[in-house]
Amino acid sequence: MFEIAEYIGTIAFAISGFFVGVRAKLDFLGVLISVFLTAFGGGVIRDVIVDRIPYSFTHMMPGIIVVTLMALMIIFKFHKRESIENRAFFIVSDSIGLVSFSITGAIIALESGINMTGVLTLAFITAVGGGITRDITINEVPFVFKTGFYGTVALLVGLLMYILHIFDWINIYTTAVVFIVAVSIRVVAYYKKWSIPLI
Repeated sequence: MFEIAEYIGTIAFAISGFFVGVRAKLDFLGVLISVFLTAFGGGVIRDVIVDRIPYSFTHMMPGIIVVTLMALMIIFKFHKRESIENRAFFIVSDSIGLVSFSITGAIIALESGINMTGVLTLAFITAVGGGITRDITINEVPFVFKTGFYGTVALLVGLLMYILHIFDWINIYTTAVVFIVAVSIRVVAYYKKWSIPLI
């Protein structure tokens, strides 16, 4: 389950990072860095916290996926399309990445014997850590701080995974249900403009 969620998250966030880099008018290297930070940043922070070598540093497939995706996006001229961030493809891919990495963060936390606070924290950091790092690098206010029900979804996933763990119900089927429900909530929240009240 971890590898499936990790690869899905990597693909989705690589796409997200590409669009953000293009929107910021970065050059080729800048877009590549944006892609890698978005796809790997949260996972690297997660693994460092639990004292393990980052998954993307010990397996070749994540890097191959990211480079291949970036090449395909350039070949098919996705970078020439305007306002892509407001289109369904971007919103859904970003939501899928958010939920997938929330699940991997929760799984790693549970395998490490961390309590509920740790599970919620790792789910959140894995999901948004890369995006925050990317946005700070390109001098923007991190996306998660401006959009309601983004980080909240990551916390919800962490909580659901922790509850499933308590009852020993974590398996491919229950995880798939969490995935579908959380992605649906995020997409609906975006289009319905749900948000957390401002202070």
